[in-house]
This record gives sequence, structure tokens and C-alpha cells, in this order.
Amino acid sequence: MSTSKPKINLHILLFTLSRTIVNASLRITYPFLPVFARGLGVEPTTLAMGFSIRAFIGAFGPFLSTVADTHDRKTGILLGVGLFTVGSGVVGVWPTLAGFIVGTSLIVLGNGVFIASLNAYLGDHVPYEKRGRMLAITETSWALAFILVVPVVRILLESFVWMTPFYIFAGIGVLFLLLFLWLLPVNHIPRTKENTLWQNLGRVFATWPALAGLIMGIVFTIANETVNLIFGVWIEDQFGLNFAALTAASVVIGVSELGGEVSAGLWVDRFGKRRMIWLFLGLNSLAAILLPLTNGSLIGAMVGLGFFYVTFEVVLVSTLTLMTEVLPTARATMLALTVAGFSLGRMLGDVIAPGLYGVSFWASVLASVVFNLLAAALLTQVCVRDR
Repeated sequence: MSTSKPKINLHILLFTLSRTIVNASLRITYPFLPVFARGLGVEPTTLAMGFSIRAFIGAFGPFLSTVADTHDRKTGILLGVGLFTVGSGVVGVWPTLAGFIVGTSLIVLGNGVFIASLNAYLGDHVPYEKRGRMLAITETSWALAFILVVPVVRILLESFVWMTPFYIFAGIGVLFLLLFLWLLPVNHIPRTKENTLWQNLGRVFATWPALAGLIMGIVFTIANETVNLIFGVWIEDQFGLNFAALTAASVVIGVSELGGEVSAGLWVDRFGKRRMIWLFLGLNSLAAILLPLTNGSLIGAMVGLGFFYVTFEVVLVSTLTLMTEVLPTARATMLALTVAGFSLGRMLGDVIAPGLYGVSFWASVLASVVFNLLAAALLTQVCVRDR
């Protein structure tokens, strides 16, 4: 199934803009954690612990995302944006710790449903040989949220009450709901005994190439997180408590993420999804090994960190594109489980990263390399099925 080029371009623009806002609502909770904690009247550690509840609730995203397989993609997209809108509104009108956790949990849940549904929509309407560029464009929203929206949120927090950004997010969510309701086509999927929530989930776990792809995503995300979690501590140990260095690192991360997404968009369809993943898993491992060799050079550390994030982002976008065609009969479910796998990988990486760094930074980067090699081996088991 294909859609005319002007229409699909408009849809991709709207997907990118809406995902930028949704991603911003997720990313602001980390740099502005003390501001939100102060507004709620709790300690930052208490609020941080509440994020574990949010992560747990977000794990149920695949169960809701199957609506895009059992009904239609538009329903899944509207459900995702609707959950984001309601969640933002809950934080705004219920400014308590419980309200913050409930509201941001709905945002996380909505984000998972939204990503799976819109990527499934693009999988339906964009040929596989062109799909990587389209998904890469929508993935730039993650970096754009950090580069463009987070600074605006900082101004809002300095000028108004801490709930202000969430009021605005809720209003923007309503606008996107109306736009998607009006512009997206309805393509109802026939309901059969084979097309149900449990059948689709079972189909994924019973298909080895799909399962291998899920495990691969978990493993290379662990590889990334073993360095990602402790890079701030490493910078502090290397250069002292240097806020300029930490700020520079944040800028490098945002720009590198954007660079990785642009690079994937330019090359993933031309070079091939699987080859891009293999190549950039190798380059990501090289970047990890180079980090401890910077020998106290801040410029070297920033360059190495940028290289590490660029290569990981290319792997991430290429994997998402590959997974859109591994199991087309349960595409939204497959993608929802892939995103959930990324979250599981981050959680597992967060568990092991402090212990590895306690041994040495070399232990962290070598573990990252080992996990990347395991992901590369799993990729040999992932194949794209013919329609």
C-alpha cells in the first residue's frame, strides 16, 4: 500500500513535530528534576525513585499498541497522542507527587503506543527500500526536543510556575489530535481469530528472527547504557566538577544524536539496513575503546563522546527500520516490543554500569564492546520476510 508523495511528506512532517513535543515532555524531567521536586515539595531522590514506577507502567505499551494491528494504525496514533495529552493535563491540574507520577506515566505509555503505531503506518505506506530515510526523519525529533524545546522550557520554568510546560503540552496535544483525526486515512484491519492481542504477541515470540531482533535491541542498548549512565561521573573524575564540561557534554550529545539520525537517513537505504547495523556496531565499539585513551584531554573526550553517540543513533534508526519488515503481519506489535526492548536494555544497563565503573572505566567500555559483538552475532539470525 502506498500514499501519494505530498500526503506522506505532510504526514511525516506532522509526525516529526508531534514526536518532538512528546519527546520534550520526556526529556525535561531529567535536567529540571530539582525544579519539579521543589515545586512538588519533595526531595529530588524521592522524585527520581518515582520514575521507576513510570518505567514499569511504560512496559505495558506493547499491550496497548496492538490496537494498531487489530483495528487500524490511525486508532493507535490517536490513542498514543491522547494518552500524552491526558497525561500532560493530569500533571497540570493535579500538582502533587502522585499526580506527577500518574501524568508522566501516561505520557511514557502514550509515547510507546505513538511510536509503534506511526512506524507501522510508515511501514504500510512507504516502500521498504525508502523507509529508512523516512523513519530517520521522524527520529530527529529525539534530538530536536533536546536542542530546541528544552531551552524554551527552561525559560518557561524561570518565568512562570513549574506546571506551565505541561499546560502547553496538553494544548499542543489537542491540536495534533484534531490534525491526525482530520488528515490520516482510516484503513480498517479485518478482525479474525488470528488477529488478536495474544495471537500477535504469540506470533512475535514464536518467530525466531523476530525474537532474535528483540534480543539484539536489548543487548546493544545495554552496551550503550554501560557508558551512557556513567559518562557524567567519568567527566567529573577526569576534569573535576566542571559544569562547563558537563554542559559541553550535553550539547555534544544533542548534536551527535541529530548527526546520527541525519547520517542514517542519508545512508541506511543506500547501504542496506543490516550492513549499516554491523558497520556502526563496530564503529560504536571503536568509539568506546577510544574514550579511555583521551588521557585527560577535554576536547578528545568530547570528540570521543560525540562519536559514540552518533554511531549508536545510526544503529538504533537502522534497527527500527529493519524491524518494520521482520513480521509485517504484526508490525505494530513487533515495533512496540522492539521499543520496550530498548527500555529493558537501558534498565539492565543501569543495573550493571555502576559495578563495572567501580572496577574501572576500561571495564565499562570493554563490556560495551562485548555486548555489541553479541548484538552483531544475533543480527545474523534476523531476516526480512517477503510480503
